[in-house]
Amino acid sequence: MTGFDAVFLSYDEPMANSLHSRLQRTLGGTVKRLHGVHGMRRAYRLCAEVVEREQFFLADGDFAIDTDFDVATVEPLDEGVSMRVWRAVNPVNGLTYGYGGLKLIRRSALREMGDAVDVLAALPGRIEFAQHTAGITRFNQSPFHAWKAGFRECAMLSRGSEYGMADDDAHQRVDAWMLSRSGEFAAYAAAGATEGVAFARQAARDPQQFDHLNDPTWLRERFTAAHGDQAVSG
Repeated sequence: MTGFDAVFLSYDEPMANSLHSRLQRTLGGTVKRLHGVHGMRRAYRLCAEVVEREQFFLADGDFAIDTDFDVATVEPLDEGVSMRVWRAVNPVNGLTYGYGGLKLIRRSALREMGDAVDVLAALPGRIEFAQHTAGITRFNQSPFHAWKAGFRECAMLSRGSEYGMADDDAHQRVDAWMLSRSGEFAAYAAAGATEGVAFARQAARDPQQFDHLNDPTWLRERFTAAHGDQAVSG
């Protein structure tokens, strides 16, 4: 690996061990792992404390990096840029955008992060979106994980993208999520998307409810109430 550290941030993803190993092989060096931290804002802040370099790769626990990703060609972030996000392929609806993608991020930016529902949208400075696709976001590892992905993303898109995405683009992505039909557990992703849109409409009257989107216990309880215990792990 070149002049960047790397962190793999996992929580309860069934394939996390194998995806962590895949990331290490592809990047060609030790990838530190932070696992099981409750609360997304806290987890991201802790990532800044386990690295030694200012700029580091950050991958979610369900990210499957393209084994052809060439780390040697990656340029450091320019002054004023806090994060670069590579695109990822969505396995249930064919979308390819920054959702679940690999990130290059500044340690100092994480330490100065503000408050936002989509946690990394609160970084100081500019966010850069690479056009290159770096892998697949394998969130569809169980019924619960597929549902959670659709629910959170579509609730946030319906609320209004904190990255400045145009409304038409956000609506098109929500529609695609709700029509998810390819890949494993696609029906759960579609159900989560539909339920996430409904949640966003309800929460618009009480915006503090959006904080639930970053609470794994609340999300699991919401899923179980709608879909039953037997669907949590597949």
